[in-house]
Parts: sequence; structure tokens; C-alpha cells
Amino acid sequence: MSKRIVITGMGVTSPLGNDAEAFWKALCEGRPGIGPVTAFDTADYPTKIAGEVRDLDFTRFVDAKEVRRNDRAILLGLAASHMALADSGLDLTNEDLDRIGVIVGSGVGGLSTMETEDRKLIARGPGRVSPFLIPMMIADMPAGRISMAHGLKGPNYAVVSACASAAHSLGDAFLMIKCGMMDAAVVGGTEAAITTLSFAGFCSMKAMSTRNDTPEKASSPFDIKRDGFVMGEGSGIVVMEALDHALARGAKIYGEMFGYGATGDAHHLTSPAPDGTGAQAAMRMALSSAGLAASDIDYINAHGTSTPLNDEFESVAIKHVFGESVGSVNISSTKSMTGHLLGASGGIEFIASLLAVRDGVIPPTINYEDPDPKCPLNYTPNKAVKRAVRYAMSNSFGFGGHNASLIVGKYEP
Repeated sequence: MSKRIVITGMGVTSPLGNDAEAFWKALCEGRPGIGPVTAFDTADYPTKIAGEVRDLDFTRFVDAKEVRRNDRAILLGLAASHMALADSGLDLTNEDLDRIGVIVGSGVGGLSTMETEDRKLIARGPGRVSPFLIPMMIADMPAGRISMAHGLKGPNYAVVSACASAAHSLGDAFLMIKCGMMDAAVVGGTEAAITTLSFAGFCSMKAMSTRNDTPEKASSPFDIKRDGFVMGEGSGIVVMEALDHALARGAKIYGEMFGYGATGDAHHLTSPAPDGTGAQAAMRMALSSAGLAASDIDYINAHGTSTPLNDEFESVAIKHVFGESVGSVNISSTKSMTGHLLGASGGIEFIASLLAVRDGVIPPTINYEDPDPKCPLNYTPNKAVKRAVRYAMSNSFGFGGHNASLIVGKYEP
């Protein structure tokens, strides 16, 4: 039997705050989390701004020795997973741990560790490279570490699909619980790519904003002044459960996941397909799997990267899929406040979509001042909007032509 799937716990680390409610409050207030980079000296870089996670004490979640033995991407994921499990109220001593999985994606994994150890190799030779390099660096280790921390023995792996990693992780968990492979999962994404090499690569591509004098305005999706994305870091993790499992333990339920679509552009390494054809297909697949019409969607959390081509082609894709109902849907890009969390973006944006459903509030697209005529839709400019949200869609697209769309909505018994 195909099961209904609900969300019972949430955990967030982000440039806007380090729990789900603080993150949500900042989004609804339209507060940007972008500022000058503090992680390294940006003097030689054309981009000098990012959305960094601040004021997070990892020893709240792991002991000090383990903090030293884990990359920042792993630690961010561990923190959010602890929050999500605590929020869910799951008593793991009463659960079949073989039936609870962990699927946590990351676009680049432990990049900071790789850079640090490479510098040691060059300066001091191979004997000085840490024995923890590989387990700190590989992209599957956030999922592995989370499973070990909580004894979770169900399906356990990472999805790596660039900026769609977390969304694909959520989609995979949805399908696996739905078909009975597990009862529940800790699922989402984590990323910590504000590093010297990552910045150098994206700057060489001319992909990131150089509006360093006004960092709070640099991420401006759908605005004609947009000049590239602003990198962020953090994690977004949820506890996803089969409805019967959640009801049996009397869990609070934030909302229900209804649909998932995943497609490939087969077009270009970094540019989306013209007219967003792959994105269109992913949105249509998500609607079909949910048994919904486009007119049922009240809110779209757009991928909305603040790059010229993504914002244009995503707008075209939404217009094609939603047709005559496009005027009645609110769209926003929360990346205008968080920056782009790369592989973790789909996790925190799924949580934003879920909370929009819960509270009946559409978070805004801030810095939307000069509309781009190629992006002619309702992007919920600059201020949150109160409206009932029955169903919300969250879009994530990644380099390599990876597309994912998720649909979440109100839980009704």
C-alpha cells in the first residue's frame, strides 16, 4: 500500500539563525543574512561577501574532540539533525532503528578539509596529512555521522547533485517511505563551501555577485540589477515519517509531502536549458505525482539564484507550467536573504515552504526594486504576504542539469 508521508521535525543552521523558528522569523521580516566574509582574507577576490553561519557552538551537539575530527559541513548537518530529532519527539529507545534511515545530501562535501590538508601536503609532505582527511572530506559522511550519532540503521547515503542535492534527498526519502522501505528518515542537506578554493572557482566563472559595497542588497533575484549569486552555508534537515507511524506515537505534524519530480536538462554544464524545459518537466512531474493541478499551488519557493539565466528561464518555466493560473500564485526566492546554500539550499527552502503552509505567510523576495521585463511574475516583493497556503512547491536546480521539485501541503486527517 502506498503510504502518506508527513513531516514531524525540523532543524536549521543558516545565515539567518540556528533553529527553524529563528530562521523563519527572519525570513518573514525580510532580514538579509549577507555580509563581508570572515572565514578567510578576500583581498584578492572580486567577491568579498557571503551568508555565513554565526554564533553556533558545535559542542552543544558533539564533544570537543569530535568537533576537531569533522569538517564544518558534517558539523552543520549533525547540529540540524539533533534539532530535527529533538523537535520530532521520536523516542529512539522505543523504535526499530533498522526502519529509520538517513539521507543527507551535500554538493561539495568537506571542501575546507581538503584545502587544509592539501596545503599541508605541499608544505610539509605526505606524512603530515591527517588520517581523518578522507572521512572528513567525502560527501557521504554527514549522512554516515548522523546515523552513527543516533544509531539509525535504515537506508543511509548521500545524494550529490550540485544545488539539487537536498531536494533529491527529500524526494528519495519520500519515495522510500511511501513504498515501505523505512518508517521514518532524517533527511535534507548540508553545505560549508565558503572557502578559498570554492570562491576562486566561482569567481573565475564570474558566477557570484561583486556588489561588495552593499552586501545586504547583493542577492536580488528577478531584479534587473542582479549580477550573480551570493554564497551561503548551513543545513536544513527534517524528520519525515509514514503517517501511520507518526499517528501511532502521537506526533505533532507540521505538514504532508505530496509530490516529487526529478528530471535532467541534458543541455549544458552550468546553464539551464532554454525556456527551462527541464524545470518545466520536473514541476509537471511533481504535480502529477501529487495528483494536483497547477491551480492548486498557492506558493512557489523558487530556485531564484539571482543569476541572469536561472531567474529568466525559471520564470519562463513557471509561466508555461502554470498557464492561466500563474497570476494567482505567489512566488519568492528566500535566497535573497540567505544567499545560495548550494547543496543544502533545497533543505532550508523545503522548510520555508512547510512553514508558509503552517502559518499562512509568504516570505518575500527582498531587493526586488527594478523588475526585469523578462521575469514578469508575482515574486512577493520586499514584504511578506499573509494568505492561506494549501499547497506549496519548492524548486531546486543544479549544475549538470539536475532539476527537482517538491510539493508540501497541509495535513488533513
